[in-house]
Amino acid sequence: MDKNASGWINGFVGVLIFSGSLPATRVAVMEFDPVFLTVARAAIAGLLAVGLLLIFRERRPARSDLFSLLIVALGVVVGFPLLTALALEHVTSAHSIVFIGLLPLATAIFGVLRGGERPRPAFWLFSCLGSALVAGFALSQGLAVSPVGDVLMLAAVIACGLGYAEGAKLSRRLGGWQVISWALVLSLPVMLILTLITMPPSLAGIGSAAWAALAYVSLFSMLIGFVFWYRGLAQGGIAAVGQLQLLQPFFGLALAAGLLHEQVSPIMLVVTVAVVLCVGGARASAA
Repeated sequence: MDKNASGWINGFVGVLIFSGSLPATRVAVMEFDPVFLTVARAAIAGLLAVGLLLIFRERRPARSDLFSLLIVALGVVVGFPLLTALALEHVTSAHSIVFIGLLPLATAIFGVLRGGERPRPAFWLFSCLGSALVAGFALSQGLAVSPVGDVLMLAAVIACGLGYAEGAKLSRRLGGWQVISWALVLSLPVMLILTLITMPPSLAGIGSAAWAALAYVSLFSMLIGFVFWYRGLAQGGIAAVGQLQLLQPFFGLALAAGLLHEQVSPIMLVVTVAVVLCVGGARASAA
């Protein structure tokens, strides 16, 4: 299979997995403290990462890679999960779509700054148009304003975009799953200590939905999703494949319709088609 096509397929799978992250986080923070949720998911994923690295006997990263791994850890292991968990105490998951719509653009910008990519002008046109469509759709749904939640989500997008771009650049040398695994291992000692410190006095009252949400964000959002995502970004280009994130909010709507039997309006379908065209245009421009 063509390397570029493989990158887009891997990126698509990663986005599908990430689409459940915000709804799962929303469910989890209803019963878990946001700080505990953040450090616990990182600690669980970190322990699994240790097992993977030992099983496959992966070579330790070079000392020159540690700074990049630290950026990845701060961006996607700690920064984005913590900031979104805090934000979702103030805003709904629907409101967060406004900011998730800006994530592909942030990833592309950091792809230029950190990854050395130089997309064509037409790519930026499609990228900005796609982000505007997603944000405009979310705003049209009548969202409650929360300055605290908005600032936290904006900071989360910046941290995530940086972590995505830095991890993708490093994946070209280390491999996709190796990058997120080493980033998780790097943060594991601190995450384990903080998990013990922030753990609720009693776990008896925690419902099954919250436990399931914690399991999802720990296993899929924190580890498995990144295996596909970083590989996709490294193979297909950070800026180009990053535009697949424009579809993430609409995958969430599809999940809501299929699992929760929520209504999908005609405007949702129209905007989704328009966003798909923008993603296609970005892909063609970056080819």
